[in-house]
Amino acid sequence: MRGRHIAVGIHSGRAEPLDPKKVNDVRQAAMDFTSPVVRTQCHEIRVGDGVIVLIGVEPGSTVHETSSGEVYLRVGDESRKLTYPQRRELAYDRGSEVFSATVLDSSSAKDLDVKAAKQYQKAIGAATVESMLAARDLIDSEGRLRVAAWLMFSKHPGRGFPNAHVRVLQYAATERGTGAAVSLIAGHDLRCEGRLPEQIESAAALVDEWMPGRKALAMSGRFEDQPMLPRQAWLEGLVNAVIHRSYSVQGDHVRVELFPNRIEITSPGCFPGFVDPSDPISIMRYARNPRIARAMAALGYAYELGEGIKRMFASMRERGLDQPMYSQVSGRVVLTLFANPASGQGLSKGATIVAGIMRQTGVPLKTGEVAELTGYSRPTAIRHLITLREAGVVVWQGKSPRDPNASWSLA
Repeated sequence: MRGRHIAVGIHSGRAEPLDPKKVNDVRQAAMDFTSPVVRTQCHEIRVGDGVIVLIGVEPGSTVHETSSGEVYLRVGDESRKLTYPQRRELAYDRGSEVFSATVLDSSSAKDLDVKAAKQYQKAIGAATVESMLAARDLIDSEGRLRVAAWLMFSKHPGRGFPNAHVRVLQYAATERGTGAAVSLIAGHDLRCEGRLPEQIESAAALVDEWMPGRKALAMSGRFEDQPMLPRQAWLEGLVNAVIHRSYSVQGDHVRVELFPNRIEITSPGCFPGFVDPSDPISIMRYARNPRIARAMAALGYAYELGEGIKRMFASMRERGLDQPMYSQVSGRVVLTLFANPASGQGLSKGATIVAGIMRQTGVPLKTGEVAELTGYSRPTAIRHLITLREAGVVVWQGKSPRDPNASWSLA
């Protein structure tokens, strides 16, 4: 990730150089007012008798606070002051604190399901279960289990973590609907509980059973029944959601929702500030729960180096479908896999993201709504929408260029 720059001595686009006597105060600001100290690099630009100071802020994974104990998060063009729970979640996301490493009081190896623990012991070649737990840092010096060990291997993982489960739902229409118009299919709203590997297996079995199918030309040269989406793609998304969700957010769960034209996999927690949801490479390098990820990899459920996500994108591409789309909404990460033929070849990344958001919502959107959902400024959203209109992907509907009720919809 690239860092950011601050120019001190410019106001409203005009140069207002500093008195050279104040330059040292600016250079010392990070040292005097942040903890831990924010790493910076300062460069001075002489303008007449004054100085403009260009401060480069290096990227990092630490949550910094001001000298008064406040923490701010940059969102778009504003800095938002975080509450204490928000600060804690950001700290977990940034890696300075890892919730899955938290020790559970009054827990011990006696709480483990022996068969499940021995499976992991065998997978890593440990002599005993106890040595396996110690080698993978799943217990502390007193033998108490960490959250990762509890969720992976305990007899009753739901105790203390009632929302650490996967919910699978299927809808009859492309929209969820509300009230009497809800499109949820009767009996197709089930919760998959148990240890994390069990949750994945149970949820995958339901998706296999409920996945809509369609006729497609197969290698045999005949039209045969084929699942709406490649299994490799949605299974990777499911595994990633279970492994990388924020388990410190205990009021929510992983959801897998099947629609006639897509699958949405929702995972509690946000991407950390240094991850760009539109950049799969940055997503591949991020692991919120490294102990869980390592155990899942040893048990054959995942890869730690990002090959799985590469395969997810490749399998969608091989089927001629739109690439997977990640978005971040209200403290959740949503992966959407569309069953649409690939579109947007030659479009910019931003235009592709706008098109994906419009497919995901499935309803006409005003320009301001597009900007809000994508996080782009209004001028940037307009530029991408015009590109999509020229490519024949979207259409504009309105009475005049200034029509407040004008909207954009998929062509």
